[in-house]
Amino acid sequence: MGRRWLPDRPRPKLVSLRTTFAVSFAAVTAAVTILVGIMSYNSAARLVRVDQQSVFTQVVQDVRGEVRQHTMGPEDFSSSRPGHDLVRPARTDVQVLGAQGQIIDHGSPVLPVTSRDRAMALARTAGEVVEHKDVRVDADLFRIATVSLGNGRGAVQVAQEFSDTEDLLRALQQRTLILMAAVVVAAGLFGWWLARRITRRLVILTSAAEDVARTRQLGIQVPVAGLDEVGRLGRAFDRMLGRLAQSEEDQRRLVQDAGHELRTPLTSLRTNISLLRRIDELPPATREDLVADLSQEARELTDLVNELVDLAAGQSDSEPPQRVDLADLAEDVVGLARRRTGREIVLHTSGDTTTDGRPGMLQRAISNLVENAAKFDRDGKAPIEIGIMGPARPGTVRVEVRDRGPGIAEGDLVRIFDRFYRAADARSLPGSGLGLSIVREVAMAHGGAPFAFRREGGGAVIGFTVGGGIVPGGGSGT
Repeated sequence: MGRRWLPDRPRPKLVSLRTTFAVSFAAVTAAVTILVGIMSYNSAARLVRVDQQSVFTQVVQDVRGEVRQHTMGPEDFSSSRPGHDLVRPARTDVQVLGAQGQIIDHGSPVLPVTSRDRAMALARTAGEVVEHKDVRVDADLFRIATVSLGNGRGAVQVAQEFSDTEDLLRALQQRTLILMAAVVVAAGLFGWWLARRITRRLVILTSAAEDVARTRQLGIQVPVAGLDEVGRLGRAFDRMLGRLAQSEEDQRRLVQDAGHELRTPLTSLRTNISLLRRIDELPPATREDLVADLSQEARELTDLVNELVDLAAGQSDSEPPQRVDLADLAEDVVGLARRRTGREIVLHTSGDTTTDGRPGMLQRAISNLVENAAKFDRDGKAPIEIGIMGPARPGTVRVEVRDRGPGIAEGDLVRIFDRFYRAADARSLPGSGLGLSIVREVAMAHGGAPFAFRREGGGAVIGFTVGGGIVPGGGSGT
């Protein structure tokens, strides 16, 4: 079957963090403002309506109490009678009906009279009430209650206007909506300003990261400051770029140095291999020397490659850290070195020699120190001494190897831990110049440092300290 052509899916449009933050801030503010506005308006409207209803109910109850306690006629509630305003509070209208339900003293405005109101005028019992809600009079709404005077003497109509209250509540509602809209707009503008202020450093950091991805230049300085999470992120990113730049430089230097160091044994191997073509023409003694040279060069090349692999692989960073007793590791190194070199090796320990570290890396560093001492003190009669000392600070251990060899020149003390560096009087000896470099990497990976100095009475003291925990990526060498 032929392959069907599928149209490319449109890439999703990227939304900036600044826009997301501003919109989210405005949305949350709008939701809170609307909720608070609605609740506030409803509470205010309910309180106003309940208050108005309470006033009206109280007026009606006062009228009922008066007509039940005293025998009263329509004339007692006439607007021309003194004291009538006791039952006519503000925004309350009173209209008096006669015995037949006719209007004797009209209200202002005149209230409508229904058959139920006339029935109250003819009622025999004083204080009976009939209520009318939402009665429209002219352009206003009223709540009306008709109270009977008893014995067919008439009735009193009490009305309360609430259209003004509703107008007031509508005005309050409009003002609340305007205020909520203003708050939402202000929240959006403030959210945009705040998002711009907060994300400004993130934008700078993003631009720096994009520049690194585009140019592959790791030396870009990240101009991010502050003590908050963004500042910490900027400083961490800056340190990461520094580590990557250093790692890239170390890798480049390692490749260059490795190429330089490998060139010599490979050239010698090619020369000896070319002589193998004429091996039948060579005397037996020359043949033996040729085979011995090839074997020695192969061993040196193997050692060099192994050390390069160890150095480039970061000294087995995958090995899990654990509690390590350096005295135990040194005992293993002593036994192995005695068998290899036939030299007398003495181990001295003092204090607490345990620390947190990677056993394989630490044992390799101690072994490199012993091999270095044995190589430079090849014909020595005095024993090689290993000192493992734990000082007062917990977890910090000092490892040193002492020999009675020719010692180290003052000019070489600061360089013996450099990769492939070999002193002038050591270039004729076997080795790659990586042993002490690995010691330095191990020490730095364990929060310590290497050291070297001339020993009194001749010889050298070379060692390292460990402590302070495993340094992530420390001493990787690449």
